[in-house]
Amino acid sequence: MGEYKLPELPYSYDALEPHIDARTMEIHHTRHHNGYLTNLLKQIEGTDDMKVCPWTICSRGADNLSPAVRNNGGGFVNHALFWEIMSPDGGGEPVGKVADEIKGTFGTFEAFKDKFSNAAATRFGSGWAWLFIDGSGKLEVGSTANQDNPAMFGGKPILGLDVWEHAYYLHYQNRRPDYISAWWNLVNWEKVAEYYDRATK
Repeated sequence: MGEYKLPELPYSYDALEPHIDARTMEIHHTRHHNGYLTNLLKQIEGTDDMKVCPWTICSRGADNLSPAVRNNGGGFVNHALFWEIMSPDGGGEPVGKVADEIKGTFGTFEAFKDKFSNAAATRFGSGWAWLFIDGSGKLEVGSTANQDNPAMFGGKPILGLDVWEHAYYLHYQNRRPDYISAWWNLVNWEKVAEYYDRATK
């Protein structure tokens, strides 16, 4: 995710059906994600920021970013993560170290799932729900507004769910809880484990 270009999806637009429909995926990827990239490049082209990973820019902290870079930089990296942590072969429960940490932190996988789902469902307006590693190295669940992410506040995101209406409205309309419930069938826990391992090294 260190390149300033629109990443290709690791699956076809219709691969996540019936949970997320093909038309939503196509619009979300080609228009929304590409729009964040285009607008970010307008802000940083010709600067030294073109030489660093976009996550590095976000990690400078929300208060140290211009509104345009905060919104579009966040939108660019958030979606790059979002596509990767979904898979047509996803769902189920995590295994290995990240599974142990989830259970150790939240008690059970179901307890974690309930807390994450609640964070997503109760995020007012547009935003994201996250599983992230906080500044002390512990797993935490939370949500952010708009295109903010935990990296802007000292955390390291390993799982994120987009709850902007454009992520689900064509299929689910205002039924955000139904979208959240369906999304669990797509989570690519192997990729989440990779993010966890990278963040804890």
